[in-house]
Amino acid sequence: MRAPGCRSPWLVGRQGPLREVERQITDAGGRAMVMSVDVADAEACTRFVEATVDHFGTLYAVFANAGYGLRGPVHELTDRAIRDIFETNFWGTLNLFRPALDHMLEHRDSEQDRGHLLACSSCLSKIGTPFTSPYSASKAMQDHIGRGMRHELSGCRVHVSTVHPIGTRTEFLDAAASRDDSVGQSLAPPKMFTQPPERVARAVVRCLGKPRGEVWTSHTVRLTFALATAFPGITDRVLARALRSEVRP
Repeated sequence: MRAPGCRSPWLVGRQGPLREVERQITDAGGRAMVMSVDVADAEACTRFVEATVDHFGTLYAVFANAGYGLRGPVHELTDRAIRDIFETNFWGTLNLFRPALDHMLEHRDSEQDRGHLLACSSCLSKIGTPFTSPYSASKAMQDHIGRGMRHELSGCRVHVSTVHPIGTRTEFLDAAASRDDSVGQSLAPPKMFTQPPERVARAVVRCLGKPRGEVWTSHTVRLTFALATAFPGITDRVLARALRSEVRP
């Protein structure tokens, strides 16, 4: 995500791909910083925010994008597996938001927009999905916290947005598969429900320029999930039919 005029710090679990992005930004005359951090470590996230402020002099926006998927019947998943996905997907968001927000409230002019917090939730935040419900639950928590904070901070001139992409062609499924060989294929959505990461990036950049509460990258999917929540009985029948082809004990 290289928007004109943006100075970009990147918090990553794996540095390799973003080192190339950092090089491209600096070659183009911009400024960038890459730092490897476990977002489940609150102190490490605080150090990242401090390093960002030291490097750039200020901080306007943060995008909590770290996350991974998990598949399996809830009753068969271990407590550790479920807790771990919440530590990354949900607590990782708060661990980044809190120190960033402290800086925004303390150091920016109260007469101007002080900052922007963005969380990469999911279209699945709106509905519980069988065999991936810990993932969709973690994304729902991001969504709910984002909405709550959006109103809590409205008088402080800090924007809060949640981003709700559909299946995105990134390393997400590869990372999920590294935890379970069956996950990558089973989490992969049909091609008609996937999109390139550039589409999500453009939507995020537009939101930074013109803040809004929710960012969706597919109007069709947004309407579909709105109907799914409005008619839960029909949704249950659709999910049951979709699962009949799966062999489960």
